[in-house]
Amino acid sequence: MQYQANRPGAGASLGHAPMVQAAADGMPDLQVIERSHQRSSSYGITRGQRPDLATLSRADLAQTLESSHALFGHARPVMETLYDQIRNTHSMVILSDAEGTIIHTLGDTDFLAKADRVALGAGGRWSEQLRGTNAIGTALFEQKPTTVHAQQHFLDANRFLTCSAAPIFDHQGQVLGVLDVSGECGSFHKHTMALVRMSAQMIENHLLAGSFPDCITLHFHSRPEFVGTLVEGIASFTPAGRFLAANRSAQFQLGLPLAALQSHTFGSLFGVPVSMLFDHYRKAAPGLMELYLHSGIQIHARAELRLREQHFQNAREATAEPVAAIASAATSAAAHARPATSPAPAVAGKPALQSLDTGDEKMSAIIAKLRKVIGRGIPILVTGETGTGKEWLAQAIHREHPRAQAGAPFVAVNCSAIPENLIEAELFGYEDGAFTGARRKGALGKIAQAHGGTLFLDEIGDMPLALQGRLLRVLQERAVTPLGSNRVIPVEFALVCATNQPLREMAARHAFREDLYYRINGLQVKLPPLRERSDLGRLADAILLHEGGQHAPHFDAEVRRLLHACGWPGNLRQMANLIRTALAMAAGENSIGLRHLPEDFLEEAGALAHAAMPTQAAPASQSLRDNEWSAIENALRLHDGNVSAVAKALGISRNTIYRRLKAHGG
Repeated sequence: MQYQANRPGAGASLGHAPMVQAAADGMPDLQVIERSHQRSSSYGITRGQRPDLATLSRADLAQTLESSHALFGHARPVMETLYDQIRNTHSMVILSDAEGTIIHTLGDTDFLAKADRVALGAGGRWSEQLRGTNAIGTALFEQKPTTVHAQQHFLDANRFLTCSAAPIFDHQGQVLGVLDVSGECGSFHKHTMALVRMSAQMIENHLLAGSFPDCITLHFHSRPEFVGTLVEGIASFTPAGRFLAANRSAQFQLGLPLAALQSHTFGSLFGVPVSMLFDHYRKAAPGLMELYLHSGIQIHARAELRLREQHFQNAREATAEPVAAIASAATSAAAHARPATSPAPAVAGKPALQSLDTGDEKMSAIIAKLRKVIGRGIPILVTGETGTGKEWLAQAIHREHPRAQAGAPFVAVNCSAIPENLIEAELFGYEDGAFTGARRKGALGKIAQAHGGTLFLDEIGDMPLALQGRLLRVLQERAVTPLGSNRVIPVEFALVCATNQPLREMAARHAFREDLYYRINGLQVKLPPLRERSDLGRLADAILLHEGGQHAPHFDAEVRRLLHACGWPGNLRQMANLIRTALAMAAGENSIGLRHLPEDFLEEAGALAHAAMPTQAAPASQSLRDNEWSAIENALRLHDGNVSAVAKALGISRNTIYRRLKAHGG
């Protein structure tokens, strides 16, 4: 996903994408530069011409500042923090409005004098139409982060500069201005763009938080440790629960563009009434809430309730309660899994992998292979359809490792759940600087956090190509360098990766690095889809025990027959959602019958079972997604193309459906 690049200046639309597509390694995008050079020539600008050095008068600059007072107010403290990171590097931090007019700067005194010679200061105008290719003007036109280095500037007079700029958007997706770091071309550093992007994201989050004085604001992420950081999703609602606004991370996690979110409510997005928030914050010590998206993904959240001058917020230090592991429930209802960055204890009395061996021959064979390589430094690649339990297996592999007994960490990173412009910082960390609102001394990246334990990279097929190169170097050198630092941190960890994408095919068409594929593919295991497992009944009982406890109602005979007949295109995730809903409907009763199952599931069960269960063995070359796509096609027909209804029925995310539609020409 990427910003639409339709036109420059104010009123530009964010379009449907919550993420920025830019060179993840901070290097200039040569295609962007070439397009900008062509536009510059079309404006009638010549490379050797003397630049227009006229700046706004004091009165006009004051008026421009007044019209951008909200942007300036929220950007100024972030600019000061950013400048602290680049101080004494012959550089400056610049804020412009949506027309490319500079409204505020901070910088080293020696460089500010040089910048004044080309009017790179307050009141200077840096649109492409006036200055040709430059980071501020080109970022405004392209509506994405842009680096312009030295000779890439169109005007000869500006070629002593190296500039990295990122546009700043409001909660409606309108461009407000640009944040830029400019310096002498000899001081170029590829990490500068990452710092600029993170700072722009922080400004956008501050703008969103200040846009609605009377609202409910939810801060959330699928990982509890990300709540309160720059990666968190932020969404605002009216006191009655109507959607107001969301930041880019929230749009990405929810899988919906701003235009589609406008028709939603708190209840339609999270499946519970907004009154639940008020009930939660009546507790003496409310912690993080656990909510579920339509895709079945669990998120952790805290809320700010700003209602008619009342402001309630739970402590940022609060932690979520431990989450019981469904896989462990097959053996013991008392087994629990800790948060992803904590060591996960083995099931009492049994090795972790054995708890997953519930009678299916394919799973038994997988577990036997895994036991032979665990602890031998061999990377493991887990494949399989969406929802087949890849992370559960990764946690079990970790618990089986000798290091886990000594409290070694298990660190999970979902490469598709972190916006592209932030994943680099989350993986590799960054040097001193308050980029999360809560930390003022940088952050240790997930790779370094996994030192001595297990690093689990889920959905690795969605990792940007530029970052794949950095990851490959880490795996080869066993060392990581945080953004903005020359410090090398040695790391040692067991590596488990997972994907539902055909990485070998992607590598063949250069959509995934071939050298990285062979580096992570020490042992590849493919989890069977739920419809092919012989232990389906025992798995359903395990989920029922996990969700409902020892006194949960049992499945009646009709429901058991239907569970075995269903094609389960959403696999374990879909089954868990179904059972969770059935338990709620059967509260206070002794058994779960067909009357307790959702109507859409009952209507689709027969058609989906037929679509998802092949009548003969699939050829070896068949993609992992073929059966899933067949089920999606049938569900789309049943729901007249309603993607949200299909996602809910299949237990998969709307993003997944949109990607499959695009892949099949839809």
